[in-house]
Amino acid sequence: MKHEIKDTLISAKDYRIPLIKRLWKDAHKNWILYVMILLPAIYYLIFSYIPMYGVLLAFKNYRIKEGIWGSPWVGLEHFERFFSAYNFGTLLWNTLSISIYSLIVGFPIPIIFALMLNYLKNKYLKKTVQMVSYAPYFISTVVICGMLTIFLDPDTGIFNTLRNLFGLESVNFLAKAEWFKSIYVWSGVWQSMGWSSIIYISALSGVDYQLHEAAIVDGASKIQRMIHVDLPSIKPTIIMLLILQLGSMMNVAFEKVYLLQNPLNQSASSVISTYVYQVGLINQDYGYSTAVGLFNSVINLILLVAANQIAKMATQESLF
Repeated sequence: MKHEIKDTLISAKDYRIPLIKRLWKDAHKNWILYVMILLPAIYYLIFSYIPMYGVLLAFKNYRIKEGIWGSPWVGLEHFERFFSAYNFGTLLWNTLSISIYSLIVGFPIPIIFALMLNYLKNKYLKKTVQMVSYAPYFISTVVICGMLTIFLDPDTGIFNTLRNLFGLESVNFLAKAEWFKSIYVWSGVWQSMGWSSIIYISALSGVDYQLHEAAIVDGASKIQRMIHVDLPSIKPTIIMLLILQLGSMMNVAFEKVYLLQNPLNQSASSVISTYVYQVGLINQDYGYSTAVGLFNSVINLILLVAANQIAKMATQESLF
């Protein structure tokens, strides 16, 4: 008891020590842990925080010879130019529609897949299914787009070959704007479904089996157990991942869209990320492209905060 009181008094005394001294004392004591986090901290400092300085370009008429500080301020001129652009509505609609389509299709499928895999009794079959479903995630975006181009080829592609077997005409899918979003979303689901299900499988492994036993005694089927036992148990995990995904709704993958894009499907494939590349790197309009990118990031931040607040009010679960 005396030792506990003594430790409590020492802890209380430590809190009166200035913060910098406490941090130095802790760093000296646990220096190995600080060395371990040093490299990630340096990485994010160099590649994430220092580049934020470049946001100033969104408010300047950037000239390379004069540099960032020497270039004249233009205020919100670049933002006004973007909002009044002829293709603003198309870019915003394509970005949001692809993101919402991906969310509606891509978010629940890994949950369903994890639930089904969790009830698979044959462990060898279970491991085989996991391995096959995880594998596409490790294929690079360039290779995936190359595969899609080959599979969807109007002359030799497997999809058109199957259509021809049933007496249907070949379709050049990548040349049809109405097919682009479905190709983008469903190929993404195929590639990421298995990998995205890992966290749900981990969460399901922590569900108390006594709840399942009670449900089985009450005569509940597997589907009823999924709905009334598994889903409520992993609800916090689902809410957290949903908030994170809502917070990145405007971030449609540039590489995949750009590699699948062509003049025939551009009306459906032009998104904000490809537009930033076009006006920034190709047209070298750095200030304008920075403003467009900043607009995209601000919308993501607003969506993240809004989704977090709605989740907190509706389910008492939130990120912060």
